[in-house]
Amino acid sequence: MAPPPRAYSPAEVRQRCAQGACLVLRGRRLYDLGGFVRLHPGGEQLLRERAGSDVSAALEGPPHRHSRNARRWLEQYYLGEVRPEPAPERQSLLETEKPVNTTARTANHRMDPRCKTVDPDTDLVDWHKPLLWQVGHLGEKYDEWVHQPVDRPIRLFHSDFIESLSKTAWYIVLMVWIPVVLYLIWFCYASLAQGTTRLFSSFTTEYSIPVHKYFFPFIFVLGMFLWSLVEYLIHRFLFHMKPPASNYYLITLHFLLHGQHHKSPFDSSRLVFPPVPASLVIGFFYALLRLLLPEAVGMSMFVGGLFGYVIYDMTHYYLHYGSPKKGTYLYGLKAYHVKHHFEHQKSGTPAIPWKCSAPPALRG
Repeated sequence: MAPPPRAYSPAEVRQRCAQGACLVLRGRRLYDLGGFVRLHPGGEQLLRERAGSDVSAALEGPPHRHSRNARRWLEQYYLGEVRPEPAPERQSLLETEKPVNTTARTANHRMDPRCKTVDPDTDLVDWHKPLLWQVGHLGEKYDEWVHQPVDRPIRLFHSDFIESLSKTAWYIVLMVWIPVVLYLIWFCYASLAQGTTRLFSSFTTEYSIPVHKYFFPFIFVLGMFLWSLVEYLIHRFLFHMKPPASNYYLITLHFLLHGQHHKSPFDSSRLVFPPVPASLVIGFFYALLRLLLPEAVGMSMFVGGLFGYVIYDMTHYYLHYGSPKKGTYLYGLKAYHVKHHFEHQKSGTPAIPWKCSAPPALRG
């Protein structure tokens, strides 16, 4: 049986907030958001301003009503209950609280039954074991389970070695792929500068088109946008498919490809594509372009796509862990992307900078 929640006095809450803690209340329930402030889509300052106050009204809006998953997420930071105090004492604790709609405060502020914390001992899966081989057995419950995000790391494999290949730090992507991008840029430009590259030369010599070195920037940018299109199609129609409840293998594949990210969206080691599995996908596109186009042209398009992928991965990581300034382009993009994880999980669009014009329900 779980121990009873700890009781805090208003004076203790004030003292901890004065020391820099970000404690908020929902009725008498107390939460410590210190580990979430930098991840909040509305920005860190917004939560800091509400430290020590009741956020019941803020959860209801305006500017927007927080989703069921956002409320469930909040419960992961539950500390305990604040003891009732005489009216003057209570007023001093909530002195920064703004007037709220009384309908937003239900009697005794009982916890919404849908907003339960994750209990590793009673959840649908055993969090003490690798998850990958378990999720396929969830069947009809998988889709709802995977779209209820939690704030905890995920282990996929039994093998420590294979597990290490399935995750990585964000800067590893830069260390591995930026040198490759720089080398290929030099190689492609030097190859085109020789003046021997022609399109359609394998079909006809009379009507083949010469490709000069000055075309390289345009081919490079074209590669970036082709990557954007391919990633969008993969993300929307593969990553966000709903696997049949009766198919163990498709459920397992979905969780491996993308479901794990929606289950634990702030697992920092799983926000970018690890180099080893990424090299398999990148190698496929490299071979495809080499097959379809002259070497210098195909490589120029390939390196543009590779650079686009690096931008995509870094942007995605920043949208989860960065704190963009309110009112900026990245601030809006972060808000839309986090909303994708808490409201529009089943119709997602990837976190690519030039995707912000997509309809709100489709933004990643």
